[in-house]
Amino acid sequence: MDKKVGERIRAFREKQGLSLADLAGRTGLEEVFLSAVESKDLYPSLGPLLKIARALGVRLGTFLDDHVSRDPLIVRLDERKEEFSMHQDGDKPATHNYYSLGKGKTDRHMEPFFIVMNPEPEADKKLSFHEGEEFIVVVSGQVQLTYGRETSILGPGDSMYYNSVVPHNLSAAGTEPASIYAVLYFPE
Repeated sequence: MDKKVGERIRAFREKQGLSLADLAGRTGLEEVFLSAVESKDLYPSLGPLLKIARALGVRLGTFLDDHVSRDPLIVRLDERKEEFSMHQDGDKPATHNYYSLGKGKTDRHMEPFFIVMNPEPEADKKLSFHEGEEFIVVVSGQVQLTYGRETSILGPGDSMYYNSVVPHNLSAAGTEPASIYAVLYFPE
């Protein structure tokens, strides 16, 4: 059964007998926001999803997994599917489309993604932070990394590795889409 991420979050919450108010208390996130995540498949950034996963006692990838694979996990390019989109705001189109490259490897300690980023207005670029580390390689386009007070522009073949507890934002630079490979590590 191929459930959406929001449906999986609701299923884990209900299985533990938690109300939305309980989950809001555990995560520090607004109840209205959590309701939108569960019912409207709204995803703002990885930070809140990580808070939800931690509050429910599961890995972030648990929300993406629908089957168990054996090692090695191989994801063919033509089999890659978009898992979810982030940074949605009302009727605005998603700015980040995530393709999980680890879905099905249930014992993983990292979250690998291929991500397509669409341009967004500078005013919409919000900093986020969470525990862990991120390693990113730019595949196409130009990528803007705001890390604390520094801003860097990277192009194809450039990479970045940083501690995610520092407020950061990763977005397409300019007016064209960009794509990256990202490996995220969240300590348990």
